[in-house]
Amino acid sequence: MSRIQLALRVPDLQSSIAFYSKLFDTEPAKLRDGYANFAIADPPLKLVLVQGTPDADTRMDHLGVEVATTEEVHSATTRLQDQGLATDIENDTTCCYALQDKVWVHGPGKEPWEVYVVKADADSMAKQKNSTCCEGPVTEAGPPAPVETGGCCP
Repeated sequence: MSRIQLALRVPDLQSSIAFYSKLFDTEPAKLRDGYANFAIADPPLKLVLVQGTPDADTRMDHLGVEVATTEEVHSATTRLQDQGLATDIENDTTCCYALQDKVWVHGPGKEPWEVYVVKADADSMAKQKNSTCCEGPVTEAGPPAPVETGGCCP
């Protein structure tokens, strides 16, 4: 089974949880400090909400494809590399309260995409420094900057 992931950085986590629970008629699959995710069956979607800056608008954090096995991540890595895309591989990494294997690529607009598998639950939201997850969006002002504290990064 695979499904698309949409990760949003939201200014008010509780209001966002209430809204998306109503929109998709389901409760979060995982709730942690500053974090919630929904495993939506119809449409197949993993919606991730990360607490952002209270006075900012909601923004896209990153996109992804959740797959069932590490072998599928390796297969996606090979396929993406064979297509000439630059990849960033992260194995046994902790992110968003989960131990994961993943590969990152960036679209033409610098949008980060990950293909990942959740291997186990984790007690930490923290992401290792210099991870693709730790970069913010590219803006007119220049390249990605580290995301604000409290998100995927320490």
